Amino acid sequence: MRALGQTLTLHPPDGRALPAWLAMPEGPLRGAVVVVQEIFGVNSHIRAVTQRFATRGFAALAPALFHQFEPSDPLGVELGYAPADVQAGLRFKAQAEALPPPGMQQDISAAVDWLASNTGQQVGAVGFCWGGLLAWRAACQLPQLSAAVCYYGGGMTSPEERSRSPQCPVLAHFARLDAHIPLDGVLAFDQAQPQVQVQLYDADHGFNCDQRASYDDASALVARDRTLAFLDAHLGG
Repeated sequence: MRALGQTLTLHPPDGRALPAWLAMPEGPLRGAVVVVQEIFGVNSHIRAVTQRFATRGFAALAPALFHQFEPSDPLGVELGYAPADVQAGLRFKAQAEALPPPGMQQDISAAVDWLASNTGQQVGAVGFCWGGLLAWRAACQLPQLSAAVCYYGGGMTSPEERSRSPQCPVLAHFARLDAHIPLDGVLAFDQAQPQVQVQLYDADHGFNCDQRASYDDASALVARDRTLAFLDAHLGG
């Protein structure tokens, strides 16, 4: 099933024009997903993830969450994974986290609403790294969301985050070798959130990204299959 990608413009409640990358399958839809970026923007990896969801039959939309900080770029920010890119991404993340409520959630909400209105499908969110944290917050704050999948969500195992109450089913992928998300925090999150499906992998942070040295093909494939089965179960596929 071939997926077609394009840029479109969303309109969050604050009136901004928010670009997003959309990939639609050519065949029947099995659901819709918002793909929530890492700190590196809607870069080639996130666009590829969006395309892969579309080839699996999902309408997939990745909002450019950093666009308001770099409006001259069509998709806001597109970084790689070198040390300088990491530092730039962390600066953008700090700007985003400093925004007053609802912060990034209004952008994710706009993407969820667009997919629901234009596809007629139930909508899930799948986030990676910082996007995993945002997908977790979306599961707790956006009642129109039907499912959320969090890949190594940086910060979501903190006491503040693990005290939240999700309003939809959540699947969380973590890595045992992840120095950014210590295992004791993952175990505490698992204990505090028994309704969340927590999966652990013998891998490192970023194991799903084939552009990073930490990519682990075996873990990525298992996580992909679990994610697709979870989305099928909760998006009516």
